[in-house]
Amino acid sequence: MFSNLIESSSHGSEFKRRGSFFLFTTASYALLFVIAGVVSIYAYDARMEDQNLEIVTMMPLVDLPAPERAPEPARQPDSHRTNSTQNFDERRNLILSVDRVDLAPKTVSTTPNPSLPVRDRVHTVVSDRDFNAGLAGGLIGRGSNGATTTGLTRVVVDVDQPPAVPPKPKPVVVSKGVITSEALSLPKPLYPPAAKALGIQGKVSIQVLIDETGKVLSARAIDGPPILKQTAEKAAYQARFSPTRLSDQPVKVSGLITYNFVLER
Repeated sequence: MFSNLIESSSHGSEFKRRGSFFLFTTASYALLFVIAGVVSIYAYDARMEDQNLEIVTMMPLVDLPAPERAPEPARQPDSHRTNSTQNFDERRNLILSVDRVDLAPKTVSTTPNPSLPVRDRVHTVVSDRDFNAGLAGGLIGRGSNGATTTGLTRVVVDVDQPPAVPPKPKPVVVSKGVITSEALSLPKPLYPPAAKALGIQGKVSIQVLIDETGKVLSARAIDGPPILKQTAEKAAYQARFSPTRLSDQPVKVSGLITYNFVLER
């Protein structure tokens, strides 16, 4: 009897030990699963910010009908065109070309002229536009108000080539030698006091140019004592001669005037 009780008591403690071990093992596994789940959640990088949440739906391609083109209106013939070459110029303002040096402008301005000049030897009419001849099929033109116009004021202006200006004849100069004796008036030069004090004397030759009236235009000393040249040139300008004619035409004369400076003793 006691042996049975002892055996029953040993089996009960074994069951408790096994139950405790089972519970401990179960709790340990459960704790490990919980820890593994938490770690996996933190370790997973979902990268939600990089994910595209748009839903793309692929639709079948549908051919769209081509847009209908409006019919082009019938092109009306342009009544402002001409099929022939215009043989005359048109100008709003009659302004001569800058090549016409024979007609100088009355005023001077820095503002460019918007009008075209009148061309030489070209038939020109006054109208409300600027147009050059020789443009086949060209537009008739636009007036000063911007509107297309065909009205012309038939004022014919023919600009002829200016007559050729004859070249000016070259002045004829008759060259002579010493013309001292031909002078109508020949004032004597003043004797410089410095030359007298130094005892300087001698001849001074003056090259003069005389105009058609007999007046001395220029006088230049070509030889003689330097101290006497200036006073001799001044005296030569005051000389007067009779006009010289060549083929009944007055001409200029080039010659020499000689002054002799002598000291009085």
